[in-house]
Amino acid sequence: MTYLFNNPVEFADELIEGFVAANSSFVQQVSGGVVRSTISPAGEVAVVIGGGSGHYPAFAGIVGQGLAHGAAMGNVFASPSAHQVYTVAKAANNGGGVLLSYGNYAGDVLNFDAAQERLIAEGIPCRTVVVTDDISSASVAEITKRRGIAGDLTVFKAAAAAAASGADLDEVWRIATAANERTRSFGVAFGGCTLPGANAPLFTVPEGRMAVGMGIHGEPGIGEQDIPTADELAELLVSSLLAELPPTIETANGQRAAVILNGLGSVKYEELFVLYRRVARLLEAAGVTIVEPDVGELVTSFQMAGTSLTLFWLDDELEKTWRAPAYTPAYRKGSVLPGEARATVAGEEEQHAAIGEATVESREAATRLLAAIEALTAVVDANVDELGRLDSIAGDGDHGIGMQRGATAAAGAAREAAAGGAGARTLLAAAGDAWADRAGGTSGALWGLALNAIAARIDDSTVPQSRDITAGIADAVAAIMRYGKAELGDKTLLDTLIPFSESLTSGVDNGDRLAVAWARSAGVADAAAKSTAALLPKMGRARPHAEKSVGTPDPGAISMALIIRAIEPTLTTSGTTTEGENS
Repeated sequence: MTYLFNNPVEFADELIEGFVAANSSFVQQVSGGVVRSTISPAGEVAVVIGGGSGHYPAFAGIVGQGLAHGAAMGNVFASPSAHQVYTVAKAANNGGGVLLSYGNYAGDVLNFDAAQERLIAEGIPCRTVVVTDDISSASVAEITKRRGIAGDLTVFKAAAAAAASGADLDEVWRIATAANERTRSFGVAFGGCTLPGANAPLFTVPEGRMAVGMGIHGEPGIGEQDIPTADELAELLVSSLLAELPPTIETANGQRAAVILNGLGSVKYEELFVLYRRVARLLEAAGVTIVEPDVGELVTSFQMAGTSLTLFWLDDELEKTWRAPAYTPAYRKGSVLPGEARATVAGEEEQHAAIGEATVESREAATRLLAAIEALTAVVDANVDELGRLDSIAGDGDHGIGMQRGATAAAGAAREAAAGGAGARTLLAAAGDAWADRAGGTSGALWGLALNAIAARIDDSTVPQSRDITAGIADAVAAIMRYGKAELGDKTLLDTLIPFSESLTSGVDNGDRLAVAWARSAGVADAAAKSTAALLPKMGRARPHAEKSVGTPDPGAISMALIIRAIEPTLTTSGTTTEGENS
């Protein structure tokens, strides 16, 4: 379990503060994460990485000379928000463009892509390499859907070495892409981790058993077996990776490979050395020349008991990138000349929606919206453990805490906006921005989109009308489908939101007051959420283990239904829902 923490909601912020205080010669803090505290050459491509906290030394621990120029740091097991990625990339930019690289998780893709669009729109060249090294997470036929685990390091290092050599952005992208294509990883786990403030681990493995193919967020593996001896585990790991060579390699015999034996948190160095002893012998027996192996904790998962093996198949070009020196808080290789300290980077601070003029009527409507946001926050708080439990069955178990972070941030921003005299539109937009930025992850991005879509349909001068609300919710559906790439039936929150939106719109169009139509449609949402138990997930972290979720409703669909139902009383008790149009 996690022993040392204060407020779990503030855990990620506090760990960043402590990390920077302990490593100020390497990094400095900017809004959204960290960047190098040393000067990089003007015009050098900036390699910006990132992901959820809880995986140290990934990702901040490998920011420094010879490796990343910056790392966007999300909340625990949640991707950084698009704003966090953007601000870190902006601060890290040396004038040569930015290469973004990260593990292939839905929330990361959504937020890094949005940040890339914003950077390019501002004239900063930007490209992306998504890491897909975990062979257990998808078949060869669907290799682009694989997740990134400890193989992140080989791709990040290749990109950074190329950037340090003076390569331009296209060349850095090419080399990093080649590194990804020649990296394969496979892992196992013996037990799960407990996140700060949680009273149970994300997952458990039966006593004496081992999960095979486990992901770094606790995603269930592809199988389970008795715990083997160290030598037997080495044989499983090596044979699994040798069975899938990159397409450009016909046989392992005569090849060179960098080897990473990674501990996930509770399997310690002494155990890893016992395991590596046999790994090295097996690879040598297969005719593989091992180049500068790394044994230790490179990508962890709090106290998760597990390990993974990574093979990075080298050619002459990639071997140079692997051998290149690096000097970072957690990863050091070769000899690096001390870098000159850079001035503190101002970066871009968190942006808050400007509070402009608002009519009395709109400020009153904003107060009712605040009541709705307070209600949804309360229902998320009351159900955070159950939402996490549902998510842990086929996912990583963090949906509850992610929703709690987002809702809490939204409520805080809404209260601040209301206290400043904000109208309805400004208050709801502030809540949406705060949800997306503080929650991170897929759900954070999508809820931010949803609240902003509704905000765009109202203003700060009039009372929102019923059809404004129904149109805003329909816009939210469209935005989530566009950015999240999901559809009805994919076992996501859309399976609740779409039928709710259609029912609500129909009721209002037929002359029902919003409160009446909402109450009826909340029942539709409840039924739709429960019906997702029969569906197979086609998106997100549950997709590789779709069969495990059959019989269990989607946590995103359930949280959406809970929130819809929680908002209902705020409509019926506000005293403002009149016959016809007013909300």
